[in-house]
Amino acid sequence: MLGTKPFVSKSFTHLRGVNSNEQRYHHQHDFQLGSMHWLASWKQAAVYKRRRYTRMLKVFIAIALLLTCMFNLKLLIDAKLKYEQHKAMFVYDIDVDIDDAAYFHRSMLEQRPTVDSINLEVVSSKNLVSVRVNNKLVYEDQQAEAGRGIHVVVLNQANGEMMGSQVFDTFIEGQDELMIQYLKAINDENRMIVFAVKDEASMNLGRKTKIYLETLGSKMVGKLGWRSTWVMLCYNNGQLINEGMKSTEANNEWAEPIHMYAHVKPLTVKDYSSCNWLDSIESDRRREFCSRFEGYGSLCDCQHPQEISFPTRKLENNRIYDVPVAVIASNRPQYLYRMLRSLLQADGVNKNNIIVFIDGHFEETMEVSRLFGVKGIYHTPSGVKSSRISQHYRSSLSATFDLNPDAEFMIIIEEDLDVAPDFFSYFNQVFPLFQSDDSIYCVSAWNDHSYHHSSEDNSLLYRVESMPGLGWMLRRSLFVEELEPNWPGPEKPWDWDMWMRHPEIRRGRECIIPDVSRTYHFGTSGVNMNNYFHRLYFQNHRINEERNVKLKNVSLLSKDKYEVLMHKLIMRSSLLDHTRSPCDDDFVSPASPSGQSYVGFFKMDDANQMTDFLAILKCLKLWDLDARGLHKSSFRTFVNHRHVIFVGYPASPYSLYKPVGLELLKVASDKNR
Repeated sequence: MLGTKPFVSKSFTHLRGVNSNEQRYHHQHDFQLGSMHWLASWKQAAVYKRRRYTRMLKVFIAIALLLTCMFNLKLLIDAKLKYEQHKAMFVYDIDVDIDDAAYFHRSMLEQRPTVDSINLEVVSSKNLVSVRVNNKLVYEDQQAEAGRGIHVVVLNQANGEMMGSQVFDTFIEGQDELMIQYLKAINDENRMIVFAVKDEASMNLGRKTKIYLETLGSKMVGKLGWRSTWVMLCYNNGQLINEGMKSTEANNEWAEPIHMYAHVKPLTVKDYSSCNWLDSIESDRRREFCSRFEGYGSLCDCQHPQEISFPTRKLENNRIYDVPVAVIASNRPQYLYRMLRSLLQADGVNKNNIIVFIDGHFEETMEVSRLFGVKGIYHTPSGVKSSRISQHYRSSLSATFDLNPDAEFMIIIEEDLDVAPDFFSYFNQVFPLFQSDDSIYCVSAWNDHSYHHSSEDNSLLYRVESMPGLGWMLRRSLFVEELEPNWPGPEKPWDWDMWMRHPEIRRGRECIIPDVSRTYHFGTSGVNMNNYFHRLYFQNHRINEERNVKLKNVSLLSKDKYEVLMHKLIMRSSLLDHTRSPCDDDFVSPASPSGQSYVGFFKMDDANQMTDFLAILKCLKLWDLDARGLHKSSFRTFVNHRHVIFVGYPASPYSLYKPVGLELLKVASDKNR
């Protein structure tokens, strides 16, 4: 072809016998053409790869963005779930219009369900108590190692709805008396009452209680024996519906279970709409509450109902008016009812700042809060026994500060405490000191050693190296920075207060406490409480009953000034007769001058050696289960109405005031409480 050179391969030129110059030309030309083809192919491949990598990069970026969005969404959902579970499940909004509230409550009363008949099925056995109404389970207790004794269930006589329940461990002394109190607090005489035994109930079921149960119709309770099963159905007016009992002859066995059935006709209920109560939102709440719940005595009395609203008593220069108050509650609505009545009558109370935190979805407890117009929050339980209580505390404290972002302090109180009329006044007077002194761990209204025989001065304060709790004030910074991040998890069966008392947590700080407590622990049942323990260590506690108590020398409770005060007190104190034992009734003579302080020295080799100190507490019939109330290995209390300072030698820095040659106090270790 003209203008072109034929393409001839090397092998063919060699066969045709082409000369060397022409052959070299063909080789160079072939190489150039091959290079051009290779370069074009490479460029095409590079473009393809670049496009493929671009598409892959775009896909990767899209996936990354999608994963990022999903991750952020998960964080938001987890945060919301954590907040919901950790803080609250539901909050009652009580700020409703009075007319709307009245209409709502009256409508609820008018729409309460009725039935044609009530069929009851009750079980009493070693491990189970249950009550069914018209085939619906309304009450059950089959917890292991819990629920021993007599279960009392109150039912609405018109529809069979449960209106209240209590368990009385009559294996323990004193619980039968509490059962009588509960039964007497049932207001409607036609209420149906179910009695059923779980495990054992005869050990301390007294004759007085048996007689009372006989007035309700029982024919068999007098024969209730060791590990017997027993069921009684009756009306509150003494009319018996049915009763059954089974016994066992063997001490190591339980009686056979009882399955009791009964069929009753519905009866009319008390009409609370006709009660002589003021036309108010409080009365509407009362009517609704009394139509649904029982066991609150004169709260539901038509003629002389117990008050649920109280006149406001203001405090002068109230610095803590806006400090939130967290009430730690569970499934003990009668306890909460008593506590709120006490709290709302204290001088300086701000009802709007009170929040009741309920450990579990217990409707009756929430309705008690609502009855008084106080906010309530359900908390989802986590852990068991002490661990559950600990998690409830942590969540409640955290939620209180979250719900009150401007609050730097809060007050914590439990559902089973009475408070003194000057409860808020006490905190108000100590508040400036707490604000300014970082060495103060907490301010508590409770003194572990405040008994009727050991506390005298309701204006006197102490610094102590323990955390008493039972009505106390907490600083936000302490909780957020130290306590909350290290709070024991639900897997650890620790008591939260024992954990807070640990030296590594307390870090040398002290709490302010009164000589005379501003709270009283009335609860006789709980995870760590029973009637016997309460009688031994709590029943004789003293609580201040006066209003407007002016605390003395609050400024001297700061860290450095308190040391000066202690040295002056000990130097001016009279030396006790060390030949006498603190166990002797006349250890401090009643004839001694009452305005004088006294000092005694006992053996304490170091700050952790508590043998003699605990023995002294036992002799004086104070809290002796562990060491509480110490300040630098010294302890202050009243003996025979005289102020006494006990100094641990040589552990205490106040040991320098011990006279040379003085023998230390000797304590008998076999003294009964």
